Amino acid sequence: MTDPRIRPAAHADLDTVLAFWKTAAEGTSISDDRDGVERLVARDPEALILAEQGGELVGTVIAGFDGWRCHLYRLAVHPQRRRQGIGSALLAAAEERFVRLGGRRADAMVLVRNERAQQAWSAAGYGPEERWRRWVKPLTD
Repeated sequence: MTDPRIRPAAHADLDTVLAFWKTAAEGTSISDDRDGVERLVARDPEALILAEQGGELVGTVIAGFDGWRCHLYRLAVHPQRRRQGIGSALLAAAEERFVRLGGRRADAMVLVRNERAQQAWSAAGYGPEERWRRWVKPLTD
């Protein structure tokens, strides 16, 4: 298998990305809709990073940087393509982006129930931050 092609998402990729997340991503988000992803790409065109093999979308990660912190979301690899280095390639691209932008530490959103993801994040050098808890408040219905 060849190395994946890593690139930022384009506007034309968004419907494919949303469909991909239904197959490959764990859990859902209030922002998992066309408007949410369009806003992301419009605000930061390099934040949504894609991995392709043979012209097919096989992985994604959102590498958001707000000028203060580096946040990782939606690391997802096609179920039939896992354990082939795609997630590692996406994380390397995200981390390189963060360093280029001046970031000093990255954090990842990982579901508590997703043990496979926790193992993958641990293998990539990430660890849980037990002193913090995520607090959320929906801003729309």
